[in-house]
Amino acid sequence: MWSKWFGKKKVAGQAVSSGAPQADVQLNVVILSDLGMIRTNNEDMGWFVRNSSEEIIRQKGYLLVVADGMGGHQAGEVASNLAAETVSEVYFHSGDKTGIEKSLDKAFRSANEKIYSLSSSDAAYRGMGTTCTAIAIVGNQIFYGHAGDSRAYLIKKGVVTQVTEDHTYVQELVKAGEITHAEAARHPKRNILTNAMGTKPSLRVDTGRHAGEFGFHDRILLCSDGLYDYIADNELAEILDGRSLQDAAETMVNEAKRRGGHDNITVVIAEKLNPSAPAATRETRDIKIPQSIQAPQTKETELP
Repeated sequence: MWSKWFGKKKVAGQAVSSGAPQADVQLNVVILSDLGMIRTNNEDMGWFVRNSSEEIIRQKGYLLVVADGMGGHQAGEVASNLAAETVSEVYFHSGDKTGIEKSLDKAFRSANEKIYSLSSSDAAYRGMGTTCTAIAIVGNQIFYGHAGDSRAYLIKKGVVTQVTEDHTYVQELVKAGEITHAEAARHPKRNILTNAMGTKPSLRVDTGRHAGEFGFHDRILLCSDGLYDYIADNELAEILDGRSLQDAAETMVNEAKRRGGHDNITVVIAEKLNPSAPAATRETRDIKIPQSIQAPQTKETELP
């Protein structure tokens, strides 16, 4: 059985947090997804997943996911939802003898197959696809699975490190030494993807373990390009410094909207709770998602 907290796409300005104690590690997580200033449909998806079994949490940890869908007539919304759901389910279904990176790789490829199959068989979904970035927090370790241009960051002692690498045309130019990172951020073709989930039968999946450990004062941020197109890395660190996760998420999203908000904006922020810290410092507030979206804040599904 596993539980998932998610930022439902049609809820602008709703955050979800969890401070539920599980196994040896306790996480505080906030998810915020917003339409932005131009789009009429939110094709982003943000998830936080934990298994109800403490033993499985010790083996597989917690999972954070962001997916940014693409495709007309709500097909992008379908793609991002399928990505988050399939990656989460397959990851935790993988046996305990399967390594974390292999589990993530298998989960991403399974999601790619499912999305591509639907896209190929149903004209309404033809051409749909999605980015997908997942972070597995296992003890103090950070593992990632990645396809597309959504991002994962580790913020440690005020220093922002991008954990994932963008699968974009401009990133290829950066790697080839043809342009700088600063030039890439302003390049007119910066949003052209070279890899995405569900657009082809095969998928390039980046997996690995980040060199840095996840400590009590660190924060992990997953986001869609609707955020980082407007908020620079150093600004992310400044926003996170001294703020609660909820306040930080709201500040990021509001600032991205103020600067243009051309796309949907989704952030997932996590921190490790210090069990010795006073209870008053722990952010455990839950925000109820309106019933109008027909989605509960938490959902438990029995895994066969």
